[in-house]
Amino acid sequence: MLSGPPNAATPAAAAPGKDKRASRIAREIEADIVRLGWPVGATLGSESALQQRFCVSRSVLREAVRLVEHHQVARMRRGPNGGLIVCEPDAGPATRAVVIYLEYLNTTLDDLLDARLVLEPLAAALAAEYIDEAGIEALRAVLRAEEQWRPGLPPPRDEFHLALAERSKNPVLRLFIDVLMRLTKRYARDSRTASEAEASQAADRLHSDHADILAAVTAGDSARAKTLSERHVAGVTTWLREHRGGARRRRASAPRARLNAESPGDKRAEVLAATIAEDIAAAGRQVGSVFGTEQALLERYRVSRAVLREAVRLLEYHAVAHMRRGPGGGLVVTEPEAQASIDTIALYLQYREPTREDLRCVRDAIEINNVAKVVDRRDEPEVAAFLGSHRPNLEETATGDFRQAAVEEFRFHVGLARLAGNAPLDLFLRIIVELFRRHWSSTGQALPTWSDVVAVEHAHLRILDAIRAGDDSLARYRVRRHLDAAASWWL
Repeated sequence: MLSGPPNAATPAAAAPGKDKRASRIAREIEADIVRLGWPVGATLGSESALQQRFCVSRSVLREAVRLVEHHQVARMRRGPNGGLIVCEPDAGPATRAVVIYLEYLNTTLDDLLDARLVLEPLAAALAAEYIDEAGIEALRAVLRAEEQWRPGLPPPRDEFHLALAERSKNPVLRLFIDVLMRLTKRYARDSRTASEAEASQAADRLHSDHADILAAVTAGDSARAKTLSERHVAGVTTWLREHRGGARRRRASAPRARLNAESPGDKRAEVLAATIAEDIAAAGRQVGSVFGTEQALLERYRVSRAVLREAVRLLEYHAVAHMRRGPGGGLVVTEPEAQASIDTIALYLQYREPTREDLRCVRDAIEINNVAKVVDRRDEPEVAAFLGSHRPNLEETATGDFRQAAVEEFRFHVGLARLAGNAPLDLFLRIIVELFRRHWSSTGQALPTWSDVVAVEHAHLRILDAIRAGDDSLARYRVRRHLDAAASWWL
């Protein structure tokens, strides 16, 4: 099919000081694993064989392997019969990368509410369609655990939303909702209640909402499950807004006694990288400032030099910080970029093998929400500039590269997402676009025809006309029709 949007950033562009050859090799190794069908346990070659294949030094290859291991795509086994072994990844590194980036963007509670209202009701509706006996029992087990909580005990883990998303049978929704729940927990961590009675009342209300949603899902009532989920998310956010603590993030001045891994399989360097990223955010993230010298960081986090240096490589990969050597050096705070997070998430989702319908339903929900938000903001200068600048030149396209028409299609939708102003949904759509781009590059489908190009450009203009007129319902209708008609461009 098409080659996808041009200038798609690769991990090589994600962080200063990172060896571009290592990033390129890591990307090639990951692409090979995807093409092979992700054969968990298979050996891709010994270190020396991979050096010969890619014609690089041992240090460059080992840097590439570190990136592949960070993505949990493969790991290098030393010794006899060793080599690069294909692994079964988990979502931990992917979701942590996205949470770090969204924290940097100062994602607001309103952003979270909007994103959760778009995705969680969709997950509830799909769960009602696909629920089975095992799913019902799993969700009921979560509710039974909620019932056991009492004031004075540690806060109960809010697993219901993730368990429900799992029942949607949509790995894209599951992962995106995981990110949103992690961000929500950061707000909840700083929230306060006036008394134990108030805490107990809030927990009871939460449990009651979950029970009602589960009843609708169990009955297969998608419409009711969706409505109840919308009400519940709105209620939770209202509560968080009313009980928000004075500080958005915890203070970074006190070092942690130990590093808290989110799952038993987390490598110590990955956990340390996430911890340092959180501490940088908590300290106010002054870009260009030195967060600490290597020696100070070793003393603060009580880890070995090897663990710290591997953690720094991960921070550099995600453009959170980079280590500057020499006098006046140390871990320098940088401005995070989205592409490393996008690549990490997209690669994990390639392993989960979402269907076209999985991608389409999430994309459609995000896009329809985006256009409604742009209608609301149509008089703001940035939006007005976008509406006024979109002037397609069909004569130029007729004699040009049809790939450019596909590029403009994606730029149009990504542009609307940016103007809608919701950081999580903007990032999620870019992840979906990256998944489509990777699908295109591996299938070799035919280019669009001239009539396809004209139809897409006319659809763009009609959507913009509805936005300019402030006609929310018509704009949503035209976006839905356009996405259906342009399915072959995306899928």
